[in-house]
Amino acid sequence: MTRRAAEIRLDALLRTACDVIAERGLANTRTADVAEAAGVSQALVFYHFATKDRMLAQAFAYAVEQDLAKLDAVVHSSAPPLTKLRRMLRLYAPTGRSTSWSMWIDGWAESLRTPELEKVSRRLDLRWRQDLAAVISAGVADGTFDCPDPAGAAWRISAVMDGLAVQLSVHERVITRRQIAEWIRLVAARELGLEPAALD
Repeated sequence: MTRRAAEIRLDALLRTACDVIAERGLANTRTADVAEAAGVSQALVFYHFATKDRMLAQAFAYAVEQDLAKLDAVVHSSAPPLTKLRRMLRLYAPTGRSTSWSMWIDGWAESLRTPELEKVSRRLDLRWRQDLAAVISAGVADGTFDCPDPAGAAWRISAVMDGLAVQLSVHERVITRRQIAEWIRLVAARELGLEPAALD
């Protein structure tokens, strides 16, 4: 197998693993399930991943990297900090039956028992908070935001978004997406010295 063919095969296996995980959950996904869904031997799955835990961690990272690519586009754009913040809040909020949020929630839960997954989860989670803190810091520097602790504000805003997203994703019809959007704007506005309407 050429290197390029191996990369293509790995990408296809990761996509298939994500589909299987979305259907079965991280805890209930076996290498045999991924092999069967991909139409390959289990030996090939082990060739690429070596262990089940590594397969799960890499599939989780693959799914989350799709979200982080969208985040990168926002963070590295030439938009002013307020526009970036609005876009980041919309990007992070769950929409519909979000596969992405299901994967995050499942990943956090499995990270309690799977050290390899915990490392990946922590790295990707911190990346989001660091980018949010950087946007807040840029807004403080140009006078858009009034915030003495951008890193702390990023953690507090993220914690509220995480908690609300879990409620929306796990407990259907307990709260609405409209309520979540309103509460996130309210919390972010308080942290950054803004009127909530500025984040519409």
